[in-house]
Amino acid sequence: MVERHIVVVDDDPAMRDMLAEYLQSHRFTVTAVAEGQAMARVLAQRPADLIILDMKLPNEGGLDVMRRLGTPPRAPTILITGHLREEADRILGLELGADDYLTKPFSLRELLARVRAVLRRSEGASQRPRTRAQHMRYRFADWELQLRTRRLISPAGEHVPLTAGEFNLLAAFLLSPKQVLSREQLLAASRVHEEEVFDRSIDVQILRLRRKLETDPSAPKLIVTERGAGYRFAVDVESRSTV
Repeated sequence: MVERHIVVVDDDPAMRDMLAEYLQSHRFTVTAVAEGQAMARVLAQRPADLIILDMKLPNEGGLDVMRRLGTPPRAPTILITGHLREEADRILGLELGADDYLTKPFSLRELLARVRAVLRRSEGASQRPRTRAQHMRYRFADWELQLRTRRLISPAGEHVPLTAGEFNLLAAFLLSPKQVLSREQLLAASRVHEEEVFDRSIDVQILRLRRKLETDPSAPKLIVTERGAGYRFAVDVESRSTV
């Protein structure tokens, strides 16, 4: 089996070396760098299966690096933050496409569990068999989602990019329109395995979808909140096979 490639970006040499050595001991190939420009040079030579990114970097902060990676990022990303009070930065990082985050200090065993969970979700999403459902095309409020190509088309005919998490959540809503889905149901719909996974970002991904779909995200008409219960996709959905 080809070892999966993880890029660690952290300006603290001791932390960088500790993470690299620990992950290498668990059969990952690791490239450890101190800042975003070095990461870009690494990715130009070899794609990463996962990026572990410290948000506090010299010269260029972690959020700037996330923006340069694009939305969705070129590889699944776990953010490392230094303080619990940095909530705004963590949320913005998740909105930019990060898959998870860890707050220092954290245990190496927890890091490994999160790395494996993110890789499972990423690899499973790309390897799922093409069932009949994946050949469906859904239309709602002049929008269209093509499951096979994972393309979201706006009423103006423009392609709107979705992260893997956003796509999975939107697909779950379209499969169950006008039904209340709990956060637990949405998490289950967006994951591949039944093992426990670490995912704190369902509400953030709902916010991302609203910003892409809603005319006024602060007063949503498509994805509405059912207080104390979850969320409901509130408009009619039409479906047809593309096969």
